[in-house]
Parts: sequence; C-alpha cells; structure tokens
Amino acid sequence: MIDPDHERLSIRRQCELVSISRASFYRQPAGETPENLELMRLIDEAFTEMPWYGSRQMARHLRRQGWCVGRKRVRRLIRKIGLSPIYQAPKTSEPHPQHRIYPYLLRHLNIERPDQVWCADVTYIPMRRGFLYLVAIMDWFSRKVLAWRLSNTMDTDFCVAALEEAIARHGRPDIFNTDQGSQFTSFAFTTTLKDAGIRISMDGRGRWMDNVFIERLWRSLKYECVFLNAFETGGEARAGIGSWIDYYNRRRPHSTFDGRTPDEVYATAEMMEKLAA
Repeated sequence: MIDPDHERLSIRRQCELVSISRASFYRQPAGETPENLELMRLIDEAFTEMPWYGSRQMARHLRRQGWCVGRKRVRRLIRKIGLSPIYQAPKTSEPHPQHRIYPYLLRHLNIERPDQVWCADVTYIPMRRGFLYLVAIMDWFSRKVLAWRLSNTMDTDFCVAALEEAIARHGRPDIFNTDQGSQFTSFAFTTTLKDAGIRISMDGRGRWMDNVFIERLWRSLKYECVFLNAFETGGEARAGIGSWIDYYNRRRPHSTFDGRTPDEVYATAEMMEKLAA
C-alpha cells in the first residue's frame, strides 16, 4: 500500500521544485460555462455554413437568435475554438512568432497521383459538456483521410502523432502542405517531416482556398456526425468520428470521382502507378 505521509511529502517536494502551492497542484483548471459552451457550439455550426463570418458578423448573427453578446466575447470564443474566417487577406492563421515559415510549393503544380501531396488541418469538435480538437491528415489527390487524432488541447503532440501514424501506414508524400498555424510550424512537426525526407509547403499570401478540400471534409463530418450526436465523452466522440471517417473513406461516394470512394481512388491510382513503373 502507498503510505499517505510519503505521498504528501512527495507532492510537497514536487510543488517546491516548480514553485507552486499545493492548492494549485490539486486545483482543476476552470472550464467554460454552460452558456459559453452553447455559444461555442452555435458559433461552430454557423461558421461551418458561413466560414467568412468574422467576430462582428458572428455577434450580429447570434444577437438575431436572441443571445445578448458583444463582439469582444464572440472574438474570444472564436479564438478558443481555433477558427480563422476565410478572408482574401495575407494571413488566415496566426503563426508562432518564433517559428520558421516555409515557402508555398504548390503554385502551378499539377497534382496527378496519390502521395504526391498531403495536407492537414485542425477543427473544433463540440460535445454536450465540453469540446475537443480534431486533426486530420489527408491525401490531396484522392481526398482519403490517412490518419486523425483527437485532443482536449490545441497543442502539437496530437498533430505529430497523427503525422507519424500516416507515414507508418502509407509511406511518405513528396510534399506536405499546411497553413501557418503554430501546431504545423512547430519544431516537432517540421522535424518529423524533414526526418522523413518530405518537402514542407505552407500557405502564403492569397492562398486561403488551398484548405478547401479539408474544409469540405469538416463540413460533411459535422453535419453528418457531430451535430447529430452531441457526444457526452471523449470515448463516444472517438468512436463516432472513427466510424464516420471509415464510412467516408470506404463507402461514401465522391462526386469529384464519378461516385467512387476516396479509398477506391487512392488504391486504383496507386496500382496504376505501380503497373506503369
């Protein structure tokens, strides 16, 4: 059995090492209020339909629905969710000031085969009593979701884990394209790409449309899965989203590919390339 006195002494020493009080060690971080969580859900739902809404327009939209909210509060919740309104402006995602920004490599590039270009993005997943963040790695040519991860914080680790899984399962692309979000410009993420011999591309001025393929994935996922289920726990969200992504890859016909699924396009093009070689 664990000696309670020894455990208390160990915790005291840990607190002294990091210069915090024991009260702070035990305190759970405060979450958002139920009202703010509902506002975040409504903001995400509206943004999925109208991704050009900034804080001013979103505040007007919510007031028309009977919510007494100001622009400052709406702006904070939009940042908490991690949304970036689509403007034809120099930046659509705020990079970390100390992170290197890589050049955009896709200008005038014809994407003609799977594993030529992969891309990634992060989105907000509302639940009944909280929220999570979801990252997905997508093959640009086939629109196949190669890997994904959920996290309760907007950190780098879950993005790196998804990237490592995609590389382990599917090999590596020639180019990996992202926006300039701090998760993707981080040392851990870019080092993983460079160590695998993958060229790094990042959206620059006037390239806000480059995320349109994965934005369409988020829209379909949210309307066909997330908004219908109101997940209670992270486990429920993981199971539900995993089931939908499996359906999207294997069974959901894609109009761009004459009714074929992303899995079929990815596998067929890959086989044709091997036969040609």
